[in-house]
Amino acid sequence: MSSSSGVLGEDIMSFGNESELVPQRAVFGCENVETGDLYSQHADGIMGLGRGDLSVVDQLVDRGVISDSFSLCYGGMDIGGGAMVLGGFSPPVDMELHVAGKQLSLKPRVFDGKHGTVLDSGTTYAYLPEAAFLAFKDAIIKELGSLKRIRGPDPNYNDICFSGAGSDVSELSKSFPTVDMVFGKGQKLSLSPENYLFRHSKVHGAYCLGIFQNGKDPTTLLGGIIVRNTLVMYDREHDKIGFWKTNCSELWERLHIAGAPPPMPSTSESTNSTAPAPAGPPQHDFPGQFQVGLVTFYMSLSVKYSDLKPRMTELAQFIAQELDVNASQVQLLNFTAKGNDSLIRWAILPAGSTEYFSNATAMGIIARLAEHRVQLPDTFGSYQLVEWNIEPPPKQTWWQQHSMVVVVSIVVALVLGLSAFGGWIIWRRTQQTLNSYRPVDAVIPEQELQPL
Repeated sequence: MSSSSGVLGEDIMSFGNESELVPQRAVFGCENVETGDLYSQHADGIMGLGRGDLSVVDQLVDRGVISDSFSLCYGGMDIGGGAMVLGGFSPPVDMELHVAGKQLSLKPRVFDGKHGTVLDSGTTYAYLPEAAFLAFKDAIIKELGSLKRIRGPDPNYNDICFSGAGSDVSELSKSFPTVDMVFGKGQKLSLSPENYLFRHSKVHGAYCLGIFQNGKDPTTLLGGIIVRNTLVMYDREHDKIGFWKTNCSELWERLHIAGAPPPMPSTSESTNSTAPAPAGPPQHDFPGQFQVGLVTFYMSLSVKYSDLKPRMTELAQFIAQELDVNASQVQLLNFTAKGNDSLIRWAILPAGSTEYFSNATAMGIIARLAEHRVQLPDTFGSYQLVEWNIEPPPKQTWWQQHSMVVVVSIVVALVLGLSAFGGWIIWRRTQQTLNSYRPVDAVIPEQELQPL
């Protein structure tokens, strides 16, 4: 058991150099007593992201500083890092569990007991009601015929552990099955082994289940292990929650560190690195100064250049559909032959006259590309995503920045010039008229008389 007690205080809260949020006055808890894990942990405190007047999120929302949502992205088993986007919380409903593609013999309402299903970013592991846990455990063990059951690292706990899987996390899927959490309307979150396992601290190449029985409590608690390398968006304003499988550490680096990996060297075109771009209006829904003005990527298709060339417009339309953007936003940058394959470089532009993507749109495009979730018709053959990159909005030239002023100046000069010229014409005609006027009784010189 852990406990914490202290007093409430109020002070200026800063968000670090990588955030565009200016310091805000906020109420926080100042601890003077800690016990249990709260005392022994390496962290210096807990940040409350739930609902409540004292929640940091609610305080910022009430001040109109951020929208009523936030996102978390935890790094994987061997790679730390991640990202937090200050900006909801609605528990999943009608959930099912699939192990190795097979549905467990459970009724969906098993996950609705007591507090229902709670997604808790502050809890390390996951906890299931008794019936769900037993079915899950038995299904996992059934799929692990080649691995050996061993004792856990701590004799005080009856951990379920297995040896013989090897130390390479990227190879775990060869030994452990995929687990699908299926929600209402068929939407699912696929869990790779690192989303339900933790590494045995005493046996090399051994792993233990990070999903436990929640005692006799029928509540389902989904902790941080479930969303490793998953961008979780809590849209509290619309009571929705979203999951994007992605490399959280890579996402953080690409959006916040200059010098992202360069594109393929097979083309003469150059790509800017992801350097911060301070220009433009502030973005309060994503940390950091970076604004995404362009998303580029290389796609290798197993179709000959000559066969693919007349179908590029059709291909662009399919890509737009898969990335959920308008066809006008998909632009072909480079198209070359690569043996019997074709190498294409695409750019995804912001919609309309805007100069940059909203953070939600940019993250959606990046996630679909990084996770190879772009599905094309078989007529385009198989494809491979070779490289992707994000770039800030292009810097405008002096002419682009001042073109309107120059054009207006030219127009004004033309108008004034034409006005002056027109005035001069009128003046000349007036003078001619005055010079040719004579009184009625005036004598006309004989040389001006003309025969009738």
